[in-house]
Amino acid sequence: MIFDSHIHTEFSADSEMKATEALAFAEKQGIGLVFTEHLDAEYTSREGKTFSFAPHAYWRAYNHLRSDCLRLGVEIGMRESTRDFSEEFSRRVPFDQIICSQHMVDDLDIYYPDYYEGKDKHTAYHRYFVQMAENLKAHAFANVLGHIDYICRYAPYEDVNIDYAEFADEIDAVIKTAITREVVLEINTRRLGDRTALTKLAPIYKRYQEMGGHFVTLGSDAHTPDAVGAHLKLAYDFAESLKLTPVTFRQQHMVNSQK
Repeated sequence: MIFDSHIHTEFSADSEMKATEALAFAEKQGIGLVFTEHLDAEYTSREGKTFSFAPHAYWRAYNHLRSDCLRLGVEIGMRESTRDFSEEFSRRVPFDQIICSQHMVDDLDIYYPDYYEGKDKHTAYHRYFVQMAENLKAHAFANVLGHIDYICRYAPYEDVNIDYAEFADEIDAVIKTAITREVVLEINTRRLGDRTALTKLAPIYKRYQEMGGHFVTLGSDAHTPDAVGAHLKLAYDFAESLKLTPVTFRQQHMVNSQK
């Protein structure tokens, strides 16, 4: 069974999706899910959203739903200042999968324009990858590195895609750290509807394979039912074309995700 290993329900501040809605959409597609609710510690958005949740309440609400088709995880935003809290949080309940992601750079949320003000694309992306590598070294409890291309969603530049050749040193440092720490790269499907995005991502995952990476998770990052499983088959075929094996996690142990 293929797993969509990056799903947000109403325990995430930016989602109102019910667990039953996500599971119903997954069942129609014959796929498994991993719920990965948001933790961005000590952060409140401009809209007043706090990106945290009560792990034991999450477990009480969903543990009875856990099965061969559903696992319960967390997505942790990586910051140096909150690293210790994030690790402690990750141990409060037996999460099946821990995704660590770079949502903030220099303590600025890259969702908002502020981060990009006064920066050309090279500077903005360089800082993003440098901090990703640094934080991944510190967040050794991660199972998965989430959406390496997250910055492309919100950057204001004419061409938001990542040119591997331009950022080869920075990206190689991220990949080397991931492999050394036995952290799996995610293929996030959010942008895969854009063929240019897929083409631009290919050299990054090819380099991951060349440097010794073998495994990837596939994740839609869905916050609404209609996004569950989006482009998952395309991501699966993309991984196979690069000789990377799609996996998921159960009790933080890797499990093959097969057709």
